[in-house]
Amino acid sequence: MEALNQFAPFLLIFVVFYFFMIRPQIKKQKQEKKFINELKKGDKIVTKSGMHGKIVEINDKDSSCVIETMAGKIKFDRSAISMEISHKLNAPATAKK
Repeated sequence: MEALNQFAPFLLIFVVFYFFMIRPQIKKQKQEKKFINELKKGDKIVTKSGMHGKIVEINDKDSSCVIETMAGKIKFDRSAISMEISHKLNAPATAKK
């Protein structure tokens, strides 16, 4: 019983660490994977480096896509597309008073 009492704080720390650090990270990774797999031609996106553009071509073989920007067309890896910023870009504008 005494051994259990010694390990209880470590067990509690691990449980808290799991629910506040590991689990949300796994959930975010699943959301990003789903977002990347659902990309289609015509989607307006923003890369993680901040480049804005529209998808004109998707290549499933090498997991890349061609993005049309004001400077021309550029090929990017799908993992370079930012989920959060792209969602903000495509969110409907809120009504102004």
